[in-house]
Amino acid sequence: MNTPLPSTAPFGRGPQATNRESFRAARRKAAMRALLLALPLLIFLLVTFVAPIASLLARSVRNPEVRTGMPQLSATLAGWDGAGLPGEPAFAALAHDLKDASESGQLGNIARRMNFYQPEFRSLLFKTARATRSETPAQWKPALIDLDERWNAPETWRLLKRASISPTPDYLLNAVDAQVAPDGSVTSVAADSAIFRAAFGRTVTISATVTLLCLVLGYPVAYLLATLPENQSNRLILFVIVPFWTSLLVRTTAWYVLLQPGGVINSALLRFGIINHPLPLIFNRTGVLIGMTHILLPYMILAIFSVMKGVPPVYMRAAKSLGAHPAVAFVRVYIPQTLPGVGAGCFLVFVLALGYYITPALLGGAGDEMISQLIASQTNDQLNWGLAGALSCYLIAFTAVFYFIFNRLVGIDRLRFG
Repeated sequence: MNTPLPSTAPFGRGPQATNRESFRAARRKAAMRALLLALPLLIFLLVTFVAPIASLLARSVRNPEVRTGMPQLSATLAGWDGAGLPGEPAFAALAHDLKDASESGQLGNIARRMNFYQPEFRSLLFKTARATRSETPAQWKPALIDLDERWNAPETWRLLKRASISPTPDYLLNAVDAQVAPDGSVTSVAADSAIFRAAFGRTVTISATVTLLCLVLGYPVAYLLATLPENQSNRLILFVIVPFWTSLLVRTTAWYVLLQPGGVINSALLRFGIINHPLPLIFNRTGVLIGMTHILLPYMILAIFSVMKGVPPVYMRAAKSLGAHPAVAFVRVYIPQTLPGVGAGCFLVFVLALGYYITPALLGGAGDEMISQLIASQTNDQLNWGLAGALSCYLIAFTAVFYFIFNRLVGIDRLRFG
């Protein structure tokens, strides 16, 4: 009697392999659907946020004005070693390029760029451009030197050579009050011209002070909101949220009115006899700290409150039942559980304060300029987009450095907003 051989499974994938493939295909399909849903937002952020910032940062190393507006001079000076005066070809190229730039309308941009290197360079270029249109001498070198003695100074030509180099480190150096010396070394600018390093230090100091004030004022408020009955807490939290419904400019202008020598605060203090003369509360560091603390305080309160709501009260009761004093139990049991919210609030307030502009501009004085005000001044008044881009680079770099320091000390993975 012949026994039938056991049947063998056909070659191919088994049920488990088929199920895995189906599961992976479903996950890929779900991921693709999620990507398509988020794609409009990603494109919007790329066009309106990432691209403008990248363009501004790129300006910190671009130096196209002289290179594109005076191509013959740039090519000639590229072979000049910087010692003494360049030869006749450089003078002839200068005259030719100035004439072409004047006719094409690029001379204004070139003159503005050179004026950043040395004041009154603009007048020298326009004066020379007018001369090149009216005469054509056999030798341009003696003619230009006779026209203006500054063309006989090697430093003038070194500045033109530096301006014809792109990309350039000049903007990044100027943003930290440094410059390239004639011998090629990096040196600090004169003390009476150094403003940017002090502005960076002032920005960090004001941001840290505002963060500390928000923490001191916000922690008790958040604790009160977290421990009150829910119906009372919900009513009180409206007072924290309402400022978000008001424009930042309106809130800052309100403090502008309140803090003036004849404003509400000084008038009330004088009426009650607390002070004999108005206090200086505006156009100084005090006004900046008051205004920024008021505006950023809700961020701190909400960040801490969202974590406090999740802290079970049973831990405090257990600590008290074991004999701990309420103050000791609060410090050693309750506060450690709220540190993720404290960290989130401090980090959020500090980063927002680094880039503040409106409040320091309206409430601060001449010695309270933050780096954002200097960036706005370079773009709006000086039209020096390269230096503005360099300052923005350092501001982003400082924010990243503080992020890594904060991550090292606290840990970003421990931050919670609820």
